[in-house]
Amino acid sequence: MLHLTLRQLKVFESVARHLSYSRAADELHLTQPAVSMQIKQLEDNISLPLFEQLGKRIYLTEAGRELYQYSRLISQQLTDMEVALDELKGMERGKLNISVVTTANYFAPHLLAKFCQRYSGVTVSLTVSNRETVLKQLSDNLIDLAIMGQPPENLDIDSESFMANPLVVIAPPDHPLCQEHNIPVQRLAKEIFLVRESGSGTRSAMERFFAEHQIKINKGMETDTTEAIKQAVQAGMGLGIMSQHTAELELETKGLKVLDVQGFPIIRFWHVVNRKNKRLSGVAKTFREFLLKEAAKLMLESKK
Repeated sequence: MLHLTLRQLKVFESVARHLSYSRAADELHLTQPAVSMQIKQLEDNISLPLFEQLGKRIYLTEAGRELYQYSRLISQQLTDMEVALDELKGMERGKLNISVVTTANYFAPHLLAKFCQRYSGVTVSLTVSNRETVLKQLSDNLIDLAIMGQPPENLDIDSESFMANPLVVIAPPDHPLCQEHNIPVQRLAKEIFLVRESGSGTRSAMERFFAEHQIKINKGMETDTTEAIKQAVQAGMGLGIMSQHTAELELETKGLKVLDVQGFPIIRFWHVVNRKNKRLSGVAKTFREFLLKEAAKLMLESKK
């Protein structure tokens, strides 16, 4: 009879999913030697190797691939058990696992704070990543809910919009176009644009817009943070396109200006997303309803 512990299976599932001891250690808040020890004990228990190392990379063995399938099922059953127990506790207690795309990080903490003030027994695990990473977290069933702009079409998900997400063209206050109104979009072909990395929802929306208008833009700096784009625009390195929510502070302090360009703002929407048929905890259901009913109103009130 095998003597496996839930801890060993949890550590193994994380290492197998990442194919990395160090990334698993970071995710589980353990040291790398502690992760290695759990895997060694597990391999000793089943008398089979679970990983093989080729160069600097590790790969699952046949036994590892087999165990990984079962460990994922066990992990999901444990999550379902936690959800069921949380439901017995009621809405006042429980944990919410949520991931948001980087541009949503400018308002998501404000909404989470309001929610936690109302439900003081709730604990929140928030991760902030680009769109591709959030989609992988959804696909791997690692989170309850996600907040993003454009929901994916190739995943079996439930998605509802809860707030407008206008994309605007921003410029430094001394840019010549700041003095103009109703600027033809073709004028932007002469400008340099600072862009987000591939995989960003904002970049995808920007590229679709210019492709529809048959405009080839000049791309300058590429970065994975909106903060870097705002700083670079203020420094005069070019123009940027971003969610207006992410530039509220700079617009209020007149560090940036929104250009009056034909076709802008591009009106998109923020969506709350979860995997279809996923058993949501009472807390996750309540937060989803909170977003759908109150998010837009709360964000308007925060600007007053």
